[in-house]
Amino acid sequence: MKNPKLLTGLLAVSMTAALLNPFSVPAAPAAATGTEITTNATEGWPQGPEITSGAAIVMEESTGTILYAKNMDTAMYPASITKIMTTLVALENSSLTDTVTMTETGTAASAGDSVSLHSQVGETFTMEQCLYGIMLGSANDISTQVAEQVGGSVENFITMMNQKATDLGCTNTKFTNPTGLPDENQTSTAHDLALIMQAALENETFRTIAAAPSYTIPATNMTSTQRNLSNSFPLLASTSTSYYEGTLGGKSGYTQASGSTLAAGASRNGTTLVCILLSGTEQQISAEAVTLFDYGFSNFQTVTVSDDANLISGGTAVIPSTASVEDITVEETGTTEEGTTQQYIYHGALVGTAVLSSDADTDEKDADITPEHAKEEPLSVLPFVLIIGAGIILLGLLGYLMRKIIKS
Repeated sequence: MKNPKLLTGLLAVSMTAALLNPFSVPAAPAAATGTEITTNATEGWPQGPEITSGAAIVMEESTGTILYAKNMDTAMYPASITKIMTTLVALENSSLTDTVTMTETGTAASAGDSVSLHSQVGETFTMEQCLYGIMLGSANDISTQVAEQVGGSVENFITMMNQKATDLGCTNTKFTNPTGLPDENQTSTAHDLALIMQAALENETFRTIAAAPSYTIPATNMTSTQRNLSNSFPLLASTSTSYYEGTLGGKSGYTQASGSTLAAGASRNGTTLVCILLSGTEQQISAEAVTLFDYGFSNFQTVTVSDDANLISGGTAVIPSTASVEDITVEETGTTEEGTTQQYIYHGALVGTAVLSSDADTDEKDADITPEHAKEEPLSVLPFVLIIGAGIILLGLLGYLMRKIIKS
């Protein structure tokens, strides 16, 4: 379930403009209009809910099965959920104990009304403190400084973000900054962001950070007071009207250009779902996320399609609760270095995959040599020759002894 594209580089002029004027409004992406709920066109698929957000997707985490989609491949502004990729790339390329020292690059992102920790040039944090500041505090100054530290420069870090997106199979994502601040060239899709969130949820440290209800950054070398961060993600905060049991964490965002955006993961009864909404309204986006999660958990089941001894990965599928394994078609799609790949299809929809070891062919050949087959092999004539020869010798000896007895 995982595809390709790469955007590299960042013009210093556009980066500086975005930092100094974070709420400027770029033109909307040309393709950001229209309604397309593609999932409901599949025969036997549960009817999905109507939502007001411009784009959305619900994806099962382990198989990548798309349960619900509305304009999922339409390019839109991700806003602050960009920071999920920033955090993931930082986690994969640094240590939590690394020291991060603020420079003018980072503190410049505190300009105007930009969300920040109001850091100062020369102030030091640990990487762990920074990542909590990014996910819980949505701090643009910390996001920018982490980018400079991990990448050597903000521009190089953005190249790393885009390469990671390509590696994850994103096909229509272009990052130009690590914060999500408005830039008409920074766009993504609900589908691509679901792939990014899927990868982030596979990182245990990311899940720990994203799910933390609060975090305290102690006094630093430049301040005598601690910074107390509260996780205000609406589906995770127990005091929120949109609190959703089983939420693993997520990120919400807003700019005037993007509208409200939201990325979340939730798990119930062993099933984990990823939900992305773009171009929504602050009043409705959280409630729509709850509606989409309810739709996914209530209408689908995970079934085992293959428990073959040669199974390397996959083997399960996500299908409507009213369907059965017999409704799934298994298609071989080729071979890789790992082995034979398969797709599981339900009425034309891809609902799972599997990889079987190439040793399966060898095992099948070995299985042909069974006791039943062995009995069918022609027997050697040598044992019969030996038996007959021994009989002749015994008869000769017996005749000789009888003659000696008669003579005596």
